[in-house]
Amino acid sequence: MSILLPGMSVFLIIIAIFIFLHFVPLGLWISALAAGVSIGIFDLIGMRLRRVPPRTIVLPLVKGFKAGLDVNAAQLEAHYLAGGDVDRVVDALIAAHRASIPLTFERSAAIDLAGRNVLEAVQMSVNPKVIETPIISAMAKNGIELKVRARVTVRANIDRLVGGAGEATIIARVGEGIVTTVGSSERHTDVLENPDHISRTVLEKGLDAGTAFEILSIDIADVDVGRNIGAELQTDQAEADKRIAQARAEERRAMAVAKEQEMRAHTQEMQAEVVRAQAEVPIALAQALREGNLGVMDHYRLQNIQADTKMRDSIADPGDPYESKSGNR
Repeated sequence: MSILLPGMSVFLIIIAIFIFLHFVPLGLWISALAAGVSIGIFDLIGMRLRRVPPRTIVLPLVKGFKAGLDVNAAQLEAHYLAGGDVDRVVDALIAAHRASIPLTFERSAAIDLAGRNVLEAVQMSVNPKVIETPIISAMAKNGIELKVRARVTVRANIDRLVGGAGEATIIARVGEGIVTTVGSSERHTDVLENPDHISRTVLEKGLDAGTAFEILSIDIADVDVGRNIGAELQTDQAEADKRIAQARAEERRAMAVAKEQEMRAHTQEMQAEVVRAQAEVPIALAQALREGNLGVMDHYRLQNIQADTKMRDSIADPGDPYESKSGNR
C-alpha cells in the first residue's frame, strides 16, 4: 500500500502538469517576452477560457510589433471572435506600412470582415492587376460586326473596398463602353484604323465610379471583323416581308374562292327556282284548259311559238350537232 501511494502521487502530478500547460502556454509567453511584447500569463489563460487559440493571437502580435505596428492583443482577439482572419489582417498592415499606404487596423479589419482579401488589395495597390475582358461583339453603323478584346489595368482603391463593386462590374462597364463606341462609328474601318479611339472614349467615361478599383488604362488587345449583320438583318426582313405578302395573297385567294362558291350556290339556287317554275307551267296550262280560260287553238299557237323560238335559238347558236341530236332524242 505504501508502494502504490507514491506511484499514484507521481501520476496525479503529471496530470496536473499537463492540465497546467494546456491552460498556461508557457512557450508562447516566453516567446512573447523574448520578442519584447508585453502580454501577461493571465491574458493567455483568459484566451483559453474564451476559446481563442493563443497562438493565433500571439504570433501575429509578435510579427506586427517587430514590423513597427501599433496593435494590441485585445484588438486581434476581438477581430478573431468576430470571425476575421487575424494573420491576414496583420500581413496587410505590414505590407501597407512598408509601401507607405495609409491603412489603419480598423479599416483593414472592416475590409476583411466584408469578405474581401485585404492583403491582396494592398498588393494590388502596389502592383496593379490586369483584367482581360471576354470577346465583346459590337456592330458599326454600316452593319459590320467587330469582335473586340481589351485589357484593363486596375489598381485597388482601399477606401472603396467596403461597399465597392468588383471586377465583374468593371468588365461589364468596359464592354458597354466598347459597344457604344463601335456602334457610334460610321464604318467598321474607322475602328480598325484607330483602335485607340475606343480606349480613349471608354476611359473618359469614368467607369471606375462606385467600384473598388481605379482604372489606370484600357488597352485594345485584339479586333476581328465578324459577320455582316446589317445584310443578314435586311435579308431576314425581306424574307419576312415576302412571307407577309404571300399570306395576304393567300388570304385574298381564299376570299375569292369563297365568293365564287357563294355565287355558284346562288346560281344553282336560281336554276332550281327556274326548274320549279317550268314544272308548274304544264299544270297551269292544264288547269286553264279545264276552266275554259285557254282554248285548244291558243295552246297550239303557243306551242308553235315555242318551237319557232327554239329553232331561231339553234340557228343563232348551233353548238354541237351531236349534242343537239342527243338532246332531241
